[in-house]
Amino acid sequence: MQIQGLQRVSLLDYPKHIACTVFTSGCNFRCPFCHNASLVLPEKIIPSSITEDSFFEFLDSRKNKLEAVCISGGEPLLQKDLAPFIKKIKELGFLIKLDTNGFIPTQLKQLVNQRLVDYVAMDLKNSPAKYASTAGLSNFNIDKINESISFLLSKAVPYEFRTTIVEDFHFESDIEAMAQWIQGDSTYYLQQFVDSGDVIQNGLHSPNAEKLIHYQKIARQYVPNTFCRN
Repeated sequence: MQIQGLQRVSLLDYPKHIACTVFTSGCNFRCPFCHNASLVLPEKIIPSSITEDSFFEFLDSRKNKLEAVCISGGEPLLQKDLAPFIKKIKELGFLIKLDTNGFIPTQLKQLVNQRLVDYVAMDLKNSPAKYASTAGLSNFNIDKINESISFLLSKAVPYEFRTTIVEDFHFESDIEAMAQWIQGDSTYYLQQFVDSGDVIQNGLHSPNAEKLIHYQKIARQYVPNTFCRN
């Protein structure tokens, strides 16, 4: 496992649970607004001092204090050792939340079907027509995104969809198209873009709170459980 970072305590990453968050390196997307460029761009990735042994020593010391481990990235499903890594975590009694961009549906299904994942958060980048440009890719297969969405909508595992709203990329028509795409009783979060200082493309803009609430109203026509998340 390429463990690139560790947030020792989080009250936000896994709904209703106290968790830590593991960040893996490497991603198959190049979203211009990605706030973790140092986890995504090969030229920016710095070798980490966090080994699996040191992580599990930390986790063992947090029994009865933490309830869950969130695995984020980058794109965690690129990690070849992800399944055995998760198995070791679950053997210690922790829940697992997986963050994914949904572009590797086969691995996502395998982990869920093996009961290695308890909660999935899938990023919905934009409307289908604008997905490739928003993901920063020229050659893009939207069928893989559709496959992951359909799998989550089947309720094989508790899940949420989430979209980081960027003023430069998202408009009313996109919000409506995305909400129609996942319509029903899904949980959907609209997240306000924040320039972390580690973004892939500089100069992008965040929508104001008023616009985010307006987008929430649009999405709720199709996904009643739509919420704003800062």
